[in-house]
Amino acid sequence: MKDLEFKYPLNVIYIIIPIACLIILILSIRKKEKIMNALKIDIKVRFKLASLILAVLGVTLMFFSLLGPQIFKGFVEINREGLDIYFLIDTSKSMLVKDIEPDRISRAKKIIERIIDNLNGDRVGFIPFSSDAYIQMPLTDDYQVAQMFLDVIDTDMIGGGGTNIGAGLNLAANSFDRTSSADRVIIILSDGEEHESNSIEVLRKINDRNLKVFSIGIGTLNGGLIPVYDSEGKQIIEYKKDDNGNFITSKLQRDTLERLAAEGNGAYYQSTVAGDEINALLKDISSLKKNTLKTQRISKYNELYQYFLGLGILLFLASYLLPERVQRGKGNE
Repeated sequence: MKDLEFKYPLNVIYIIIPIACLIILILSIRKKEKIMNALKIDIKVRFKLASLILAVLGVTLMFFSLLGPQIFKGFVEINREGLDIYFLIDTSKSMLVKDIEPDRISRAKKIIERIIDNLNGDRVGFIPFSSDAYIQMPLTDDYQVAQMFLDVIDTDMIGGGGTNIGAGLNLAANSFDRTSSADRVIIILSDGEEHESNSIEVLRKINDRNLKVFSIGIGTLNGGLIPVYDSEGKQIIEYKKDDNGNFITSKLQRDTLERLAAEGNGAYYQSTVAGDEINALLKDISSLKKNTLKTQRISKYNELYQYFLGLGILLFLASYLLPERVQRGKGNE
């Protein structure tokens, strides 16, 4: 039994239970003897000692089972598989348009949050882009940390105007481990308006057969005006205008996003209030080839508590079932 260990050693504090049971048993026996003496009944009860021993042993074994006795059997290595996923988040000013509630950038962040909530072991990273792109959060499987990084993403992260989806694609593709045979996933969340590059050509030049590009259209075909906020970012003070003084209407350009998804062997989804696009995307990526992300070495044990618990209960019950042989004294005949 040299490999015997205890899963819950702190349960030793429950030693008070068998001690309390012992005290109750002793007091019960003494009370019974006092009653017999008061009634002047001279009897000798046999098996009393055996009954007490069984009860004490039973309670002790039940207490011992609370410690979680177990025998160490060795180590087992478990491979954890998952996908590497980069979210490309459009942070251009057009993502402030309120043609969907509450606005495009907030909807995009909510979609990402819900996707991550349904992942298990996959690594995620964030690449905001507008006129340029940068890795705001490298790939990680710590979803709480990911939520913290997601919360601070806004349209003021990258200076300059315009939208450069190609910069985000290049950055994500070069950040993946391309030596792996597993699929690599890029999820673009954007209104599809592109001013800085031809993202389709960029994607073709990447030439990675294991790269899967999915896109989610954020916005509506009717579009809306681009708000300009005050210095505190709380109140709309005007709407963006072109060089001729006309209000600029930003509309969803789904053609660009659909072509990117087709070129990247992925799929295009339209953002909806119900979030149907989330379930569809999760279903599609679930069939992709995963990578072995981490090998964990865990200890393997054989649990023994049930044997001690069962035997303890049997002995405790036996202490009450043991027959008492009563022999009356001659003075009471």
